[in-house]
Amino acid sequence: MSVITCNVGTLAAYQPRTEKPWNIKRVQHLYRRVGFGITVEDIPEKLTEDPSVLIDALIDEAIAQPIMEPPEWADYTNEDFEDFDAMLEAFQEWRPRWIVQMAKTGLRDKLALFWSNHFVTQITEYLCTPAAYKYLVCLQENALGNFQKFVRAMGLDPAMLIYLNGSGNFREEPNENYARELYELFTLGENNGYTQQDITETARALTGYLVFPCPVVNYIPGFWDSDEKTIFGQTGKWTYDDVIDILFAERAEKISQHICRKIYQEFVYTEKISEDIVDQLAMTFRESGFEIAPVLRQLFKSEHFFSEENMATKVKSPIDLMLQMSTELQLPIVGELEMGLQNAGDFLGQSTFQPINVAGWPGHRSWISTSLLQARWQVALSLIFFKYEQDPGGLREFARALSDDSQDPVAITRLMIDYFIPQGLQTEEAYERATVVFKSEIPENYFIDLLWSLDWDEAPAQVAFLLQYITNLPEFQLA
Repeated sequence: MSVITCNVGTLAAYQPRTEKPWNIKRVQHLYRRVGFGITVEDIPEKLTEDPSVLIDALIDEAIAQPIMEPPEWADYTNEDFEDFDAMLEAFQEWRPRWIVQMAKTGLRDKLALFWSNHFVTQITEYLCTPAAYKYLVCLQENALGNFQKFVRAMGLDPAMLIYLNGSGNFREEPNENYARELYELFTLGENNGYTQQDITETARALTGYLVFPCPVVNYIPGFWDSDEKTIFGQTGKWTYDDVIDILFAERAEKISQHICRKIYQEFVYTEKISEDIVDQLAMTFRESGFEIAPVLRQLFKSEHFFSEENMATKVKSPIDLMLQMSTELQLPIVGELEMGLQNAGDFLGQSTFQPINVAGWPGHRSWISTSLLQARWQVALSLIFFKYEQDPGGLREFARALSDDSQDPVAITRLMIDYFIPQGLQTEEAYERATVVFKSEIPENYFIDLLWSLDWDEAPAQVAFLLQYITNLPEFQLA
């Protein structure tokens, strides 16, 4: 049954026009949803491009992105490390590189992060540093590829095999953990087209794999249950590969619905879902043979995606919050900031390689409990004043580029608010309060007599104080 929503627009390609222009707001909406923001200097060029051509280029670029550079221990086993503490230390030193990679690659690694919250593993459960790298490689290689191949690859990933007890799932004592999550979380959705008997029989078909030494995956034929199993009404001496083939052949529609709904919630609207749009995306998914990229192209190019009603509807995840600010303030993620962002993500509840449980981070409203909201303010403030300490002139140039070097504090304030808050503020009084913050302690007569400008020594601090004010507004938490 369709859910009635306030969402508008169809999956027809968005065509810029007077009532729905290709403007700064829509460029920012695109780059914040499919990546981690865009600099003010890069926006003018994007405004000259056709949106559909631009989106194709973004997706093609994401597909072509190379896998993250392997660490020196990428081909180690856990036995190659000096000791257990050394292995965990290597992981902690390497882990921030993924956040750096996200800032550089945008869509590809935003998708890899999304899939890490779908095909969940937790490093604290498998405790094998090389397996963490292999898991990330699996996410990156398949992020925009074929979903059936993705599911097949993930089921034999060493981190996943250990996390959901696929390693050591032997014929004498089958373990149902992975079989259950394969259906409930990864492909079909909870209680959607499978039975307990399907889970039991699937667990038998998935027997025979052992991870030892980690991350080496061994298949031991003698440990596989070679008797007949019946899965989704199909009977045979099924193996792991057979399970995946039967699943996608017999439950194609349910898989496409479940995955396209999750994609919709991630990139369009978390709470109010247009089931009609999901249905159309699911059809594209099935007709393409479960290729992910065609679904993304159709969605991101659509009138629906670019409708005003779908802007500023999602609470930014901690990583979105930090990386969008870093991008839009042109804050290079190097040196101490690499580990600083990783630690801040942990502090805000989004610890890479460690979602909170097998179902992943629930996201959206769960990111802004009372305590977490205060923490988000602290992290935003830290980023602003890190920028101020490292590059105060960069704050001046940001305001100059955004406002065309205006001398009008009212105009600069409004432009900065509208840049960071997609739908702006509700009242003129709200803009006036922000303008007071921007003016800081500079006497009013300097503004009246047009003596003040962004060249003033105080200007970077004024920009920083206004940024702090903006990031404390409730509207800033939405993207």
